[in-house]
Amino acid sequence: MTTIQSSFRDALGRFATGIVVVTGEMPDGSPIGITVNSFSSLSLDPPLILFCLGKTTEKLKAFIEGENFVVNVLAEDQMDISNIFAKSQDDSFNQVKHDFGEVGCALIDGALAQLECKKHEVHDNGDHYIVVGEVVSISTPNDSDPLLFFKGGYRTLGDKA
Repeated sequence: MTTIQSSFRDALGRFATGIVVVTGEMPDGSPIGITVNSFSSLSLDPPLILFCLGKTTEKLKAFIEGENFVVNVLAEDQMDISNIFAKSQDDSFNQVKHDFGEVGCALIDGALAQLECKKHEVHDNGDHYIVVGEVVSISTPNDSDPLLFFKGGYRTLGDKA
């Protein structure tokens, strides 16, 4: 990694982000999920969100080619769920309680918020794709504090850096 890339990564690591698990569907209909911290709101009218995936991400194709997905915003007690979906494994959904929502993708039990989306567009930028979704259904089943990522590690609102 060049000096500018190292400095860039370090600087961005100082921006605290929430952690989400984005769930989708494989071409055969089986569920798929991935942990993401590059997530943002984009527009209120229409309601649009975005998340970014690296071009070398193993699960990329399902989200680039799929039509629907759900953004599950993780609560502070869901670090284990974040770790499960951060790994490349086929049995993730056997380890996590979930249901299926309006768009057919997994809703993770205990999430702070669940944004069900139809894919709006995908942008190819640098070494990532930006996936934009139009929110078609929202639920906020949990009112606890969020799981955060800061300086390369998990944090909660009560933590001190």
